[in-house]
Amino acid sequence: MSATIADLIITNGKIVTPDSVFEGAIAIKDGKVLAVGEANAMPPATETFDAGGLHILPGAIDDHVHFRDPGLTHKEDWESGTAAAAFGGVTCVFEMPNTLPPVATGEILAAKHKIASSKAHVDYGLYGLLGDETIKAVPELIENGIIGFKLYMGNTFGKIPSPDTGATLECFEVAAETGKRVSLHAENNDIMVRRQTRLMAAGIKDQWAHLAARPNVVAIEAVSRAAILAEWTGARIHVLHISTAEELRPLREAKARGVDITGETCPHYFLLSTDDYARVPGIIAVNPPVREKQNQQPIFDALLDGTIDVIATDHAPHAYEEKTRNDIWTVDCGFPGVETQMPLMLTQVNAGRMTISDYVRVSAYNPARIWGLYPRKGALLPGSDADIAIVDLFRDHAIRDAETQSRSKVSPWDGYKVKGLPMHTLVRGRFVMKDRKLVPASKGWGRSVHTIQAMPAPVVKNAEHTMRTITQGKA
Repeated sequence: MSATIADLIITNGKIVTPDSVFEGAIAIKDGKVLAVGEANAMPPATETFDAGGLHILPGAIDDHVHFRDPGLTHKEDWESGTAAAAFGGVTCVFEMPNTLPPVATGEILAAKHKIASSKAHVDYGLYGLLGDETIKAVPELIENGIIGFKLYMGNTFGKIPSPDTGATLECFEVAAETGKRVSLHAENNDIMVRRQTRLMAAGIKDQWAHLAARPNVVAIEAVSRAAILAEWTGARIHVLHISTAEELRPLREAKARGVDITGETCPHYFLLSTDDYARVPGIIAVNPPVREKQNQQPIFDALLDGTIDVIATDHAPHAYEEKTRNDIWTVDCGFPGVETQMPLMLTQVNAGRMTISDYVRVSAYNPARIWGLYPRKGALLPGSDADIAIVDLFRDHAIRDAETQSRSKVSPWDGYKVKGLPMHTLVRGRFVMKDRKLVPASKGWGRSVHTIQAMPAPVVKNAEHTMRTITQGKA
């Protein structure tokens, strides 16, 4: 019987896991990792790739991006957004539902799947919108393939209606029955609306007004409330873009009580601060806001100690004129990040703030585990998808908005100096970015990961009190 012949062997690199770094080789066959180990133990291969001097990482999984397609493609589309991901060493993205129209029905979701599958360079998952008006659509969203739900507790770009607490409880009850995780934009909408209305009436419209309308308490309260509702219902929840040190307390306490709650943050919440507001006044606007400097180190520490599970980006591109208006209330909030996250984080590795294994844990292993994709994703193990970022850990680089792949050419990172850069990216064994050049044939290679998602069985609490039970006449 003839020996198995690998399609590709990557040799001479330093392989990074969540626990170790070692020199070795990776054999790939049919899009999956065939073997990992010493080069002389690898099978014969059709092709070899020399990764000498480079580190081999599981591709990053960014569970929070906005690619604006359909409906807002002047800002971004699936082709440009996933090209940016490929350049950023990101091999899988989860895309949010606040496109036009919002992903509120199975029909809209199916149409979005069709667009994504025809353009994406990397793998992806799609969120379904969860809110007061979409609870009834949950079965069809599940049937048509979602990675999870997104619930907007507070208003942000797209002006998706925020459910009140009663509706949020019902949303959690319904989501708990499906086992799917609910990602939360956790800000208290009532506080924000009241404060913004008063600021606007007073004619205050500078960049500081945005922060004044969204003080830390809006996030602290929302995380605390969401944790209580999740504990009551058994819903699995994921707190997006943690921006304050004070949110960490309710997050830690909920985890200690056994609530299935996870959290993410983004580089701008521990690398930027209100000190940057004068430099990039409208450009830095994002929801929740970049906050005072004292929040930076506690957030970074929480990422390392496991309180915060995931590094993501909230990649939210807009056109230049949409980010540079003089009235902060008319500035579109958010900025690109999927291409710059890995260089920014590798810079922290080089600075000694974290190890490269720490980075792999929060960028690949943890998101894969949380979203039911491990070990197919987020790992370099035999049988895993060959999703790989090959990085030059010591490459000096300056971020230039004009040179990025996103259609949006405006971010607070323009001119930022980094050390560490993805040089090659593979998705399921195929190069999608090689030698810092996009592989054109990779367009349409990306596939939805909902088909390989394996979540634990639902754990529904207090089921006798749920609205669904009541409306079905079983109370």
